[in-house]
Amino acid sequence: MTAPYLHLFSPFQSVETAQKLLKASYQKLQVDQFEQKSYNNAYSFIYYVEHGLTYLQQSNITPTSIKPVLMFYGMVQLIKACLLTVDPSYPESTSVLAHGASTRKRKKQSYEFLQDEVKVQKNGLFSHFSDKMFHVKQIEGTKFSMRDLLFTIPELETSIKITKNKTPFLAVGKVGDPFIKVPQTILDDYKMTKDRFTQYFQKQTYFVFDAVKDEALLFKALEYNSSGHYSPLLYNHEKNALYIPRKKEQLTFFPEILSHYLLLYNLSMICRYETEWWGELLHTFHSSDLSLINHFLNVASVKIPFYLHGYLLSAFGIDREA
Repeated sequence: MTAPYLHLFSPFQSVETAQKLLKASYQKLQVDQFEQKSYNNAYSFIYYVEHGLTYLQQSNITPTSIKPVLMFYGMVQLIKACLLTVDPSYPESTSVLAHGASTRKRKKQSYEFLQDEVKVQKNGLFSHFSDKMFHVKQIEGTKFSMRDLLFTIPELETSIKITKNKTPFLAVGKVGDPFIKVPQTILDDYKMTKDRFTQYFQKQTYFVFDAVKDEALLFKALEYNSSGHYSPLLYNHEKNALYIPRKKEQLTFFPEILSHYLLLYNLSMICRYETEWWGELLHTFHSSDLSLINHFLNVASVKIPFYLHGYLLSAFGIDREA
């Protein structure tokens, strides 16, 4: 079985095409010796893509017990291909080869996945690709909880509601609609007046306030990112819809692929080093964490190639077809 979107990477798997596209990208970035560097990186680019697709294809047919490991390394390899489009010297040093995140080595007896955290390291792939690909500077020591990361993925809405009785985001409209409608109940969540919220929302996003209608605040879109990254709004790929986080702190630019990286990093570490807890989770059905993790893995298997394929198209100046 072929995972969705993996076939879309096929055009990138020839030296002629890879070299041509890298050359165009390097020219646009005004890289010195762009032709030579595009030639030097063409094979690396192809191998990163091929290796990443192999991992992701295998993850699609493998048991859940090892699925996160294959998915994480598949994503890592595709990220390296994406990095080569904007960083022709990658990897310039061994410091960028580490994962760039760390997790608690020993899990407590009462451990719950949603309460776990990962911590950003000074060096490594996470900080490097966040900066080079998305211009997001990571701060060493910043901690991200699994709960907060999962609660930024709208496809998990039903699972979160059933298992945790939470609604961490609100639907605001479809991608491509001329307006989005933010329910006025968000003012209670953000503890803001209407005027303060509209100012804040306009500052954080690519929308401008238009009117109040039917208990909602209407905002007009100024632009959409063709690569499919709609942050700081949340994107539901299944419904092609946009959502607003109900936590004010989460209305900040943080492309969803960063959340997938940290979630899969932690899950892959748990698979390898917390075998007893992982085995009990998979086989005893004791915790509601399992249903959320399984749902996340299903969503990530689609959204990772979707986002990274979209990034490559955007880097090479190619419009994604609707």
